[in-house]
Amino acid sequence: MLHPTELDSTVATLIQEQLTQRNWRILGAQGCVLGIDLGAYGLRVALVDLGNQVYTSSYTDVQGTSPHAMINDAVALAHDLLAAQHIRPEKVLRVGLGFGGPVDAKRGSIRLSPRMSGWENFPLREHFEQVFDAMTLIENDANLIALGEATFGVGKAYNHLLYLHLSSGVGGGLVLNGRLHPGATAVAGEIGHTVVLEGYDKNGTPPTLEEMVSVSGLLRRVTERGLATAKLEDVFGEHPAGQQVVDDTVLLLATRLALIGALIDPDIIVLGGIVVRIGGPAFVQQIGEQVQQYIDPRMLRPIPVVASVLGVDSVAIGALALALDSMSE
Repeated sequence: MLHPTELDSTVATLIQEQLTQRNWRILGAQGCVLGIDLGAYGLRVALVDLGNQVYTSSYTDVQGTSPHAMINDAVALAHDLLAAQHIRPEKVLRVGLGFGGPVDAKRGSIRLSPRMSGWENFPLREHFEQVFDAMTLIENDANLIALGEATFGVGKAYNHLLYLHLSSGVGGGLVLNGRLHPGATAVAGEIGHTVVLEGYDKNGTPPTLEEMVSVSGLLRRVTERGLATAKLEDVFGEHPAGQQVVDDTVLLLATRLALIGALIDPDIIVLGGIVVRIGGPAFVQQIGEQVQQYIDPRMLRPIPVVASVLGVDSVAIGALALALDSMSE
C-alpha cells in the first residue's frame, strides 16, 4: 500500500531554503530529482521539482525483500509520486539510491545486505538507469544521512560533520569540506565495527560496539541486569538496570567520539537513529557533555553534539543531496 508521507514542515522548510540558495534550479529548471531509500522494512521516495521548487515524498511497506521485488515496488512508488506532481518520467534528471549495507558506489552495486538475502554483488544502479534513463548514484544509508544533514539539516552551516547512526545496527558517515568522504574502502565513520575492550571476559571474544549499543545490544544488556523487556523505551525508563546500561552506553560512545573528534576535528557531531529518538534530548546531552570531558581544552575547541533533524525521510533526503551534488560538479 502506498502512503503519501506527512511532510514535517520544518524539514520541508529546510529543503526549500537550500533549493533557493544553490544553483540546482538553473541546472535543472525543467526537471526533477529522485531520492530513493531501499530499506529492509519500508521504501521511501523523495522528489524535488527543480523548476517549481517543490519537495515531496511517499512511503510503501516492503512486500518482498528480493532485489527484483524491491526494485519493482520502488519504481512503482516513484512513478506514483511523479504522477501526483504531474511530472513525466522522462523529466527525471538524476536518481539517488540509499541502501542499508555495504555498497560499491563506483560500480553501482550492492556488496551485501546484513538483513536480506539475494543482494550480494547485485548491480542495482543499472536497473534504475534502465527505467528512468537518468544518471543514478548509489550510497550506503548512513553516509547519505550524513550528507543530507550536511546539505539540508542541522549541519548545513558547517564544512566538516561526523554522523553516528544508532538503530538495529550502528553506522556512521563523514562529510569533510562539504563533501561525502567514504574513505579508501568506503567505511569511513563506521565505528560500530570496532571492538569494545572495557569489561569483557578476557577468555572470550570482545564484542563490537554495534553489539553493545544497537537496539538488540541494549535490550540484551538490560535483560542481563534483570530487566526483561522487548521495549527500547524501558531501557531509558526509571529502572536501575536501564539507567546503568544507559550510563555505560554514554561512556562507550563519548570516549570514541572524543577520539574521532581529535583525529578529524569536525565542526559538529550528529547523532541519529531510533536509539537517539527514544533516548531523547537528555541522552544526546549526556553524550555531548562527556565528549567535552574527554577533549583537552588546551588543544581542541568544544565540539557540538546534536540530534539529527531530517526524520524518517533522512536516507531519501540524503539520496537527493547526492544526486543534486552531481549536478553541481
